[in-house]
Amino acid sequence: MNELEVRELRYFIAVAEELNFSRAAERLGMAQPPLSKAIAQMESRLRVRLLERTTRQVSLTDAGRVLLDQARIAVDAVHAAARRARRAGQSTPRLVVAVKPGGDAGLLGEILAAYRGAGSHLPPPEVVVGGSGEPIAMLRDGRADVALLRSPFDGQGLDSQTLLVEPRLAVLPAAHRLAGRRRLRLTDLAGEPVPRWKGAAPSSTAYYTGYDGAEAGAGSPGPAPAGTPEGPLVSSVEQLLEVVALGQAVAFLARSTTERYQRPDIAYRPVAGLSPSAVVVAWPETSRSAAVAAFVRIAHDVAQDVADRQPDRTTALA
Repeated sequence: MNELEVRELRYFIAVAEELNFSRAAERLGMAQPPLSKAIAQMESRLRVRLLERTTRQVSLTDAGRVLLDQARIAVDAVHAAARRARRAGQSTPRLVVAVKPGGDAGLLGEILAAYRGAGSHLPPPEVVVGGSGEPIAMLRDGRADVALLRSPFDGQGLDSQTLLVEPRLAVLPAAHRLAGRRRLRLTDLAGEPVPRWKGAAPSSTAYYTGYDGAEAGAGSPGPAPAGTPEGPLVSSVEQLLEVVALGQAVAFLARSTTERYQRPDIAYRPVAGLSPSAVVVAWPETSRSAAVAAFVRIAHDVAQDVADRQPDRTTALA
């Protein structure tokens, strides 16, 4: 039998993430010898080496990297199934909508109003506001049914629909040498440090720093030019604005976000060639919920209506 148990996958994830059997055992609350034995048994059953071990270090093989990616998905799916089953069995089911501050481009209020007016057969919505990366994590682990996200994001295991796109603006200290200009190009900001978002994937990092190929028309993200200084690490828009106001970095934010955060020590300027920000509604690809389908349909209709009313502000996508 080559099937792996959830317990074994949890063991492997801990070792693969720590790359140290002692730390992994401590994290799992178990002794090291049975952990080492469990990993060895996994390799024996799979007939493939997952880890390279020396006296000085532990590293993942190609097979180990593949298993780590798939194991995370599998363990998350098991936990999500249990959470969704418990929530479905509640006496008063609810549709949990996840969003981060400023992540809805001002759409959420209208979407919720339209959803509530769609009929009493739909479970009432419950909005959960999370920090950077939390809404998508809540979708994957079963705490949320649907989420409003901004691209780019890791869509593995999710279905999604783009609601609208809007331009991004440069965020500068009010006293910055370029703050007096009406419009900038990305090349004007070359060499400026840009805040780094905690846990951001390479594609997200390229997007947040403006080096996602937009100006050159490229289809894939690329690294910042050699010598580009890294800005401070941030985990919220409020943190980002503080480091910009202090002159430690420049940044890029969606226009609707800049409208919510007006400050005298910050200047917002359009940037030619900068990729836009897209607001997306996402849900687990395995979802068969009528409430989720209704929410997605209503979100699309609301976004289209907003774009029709304010064509100069946003562009809805069919």
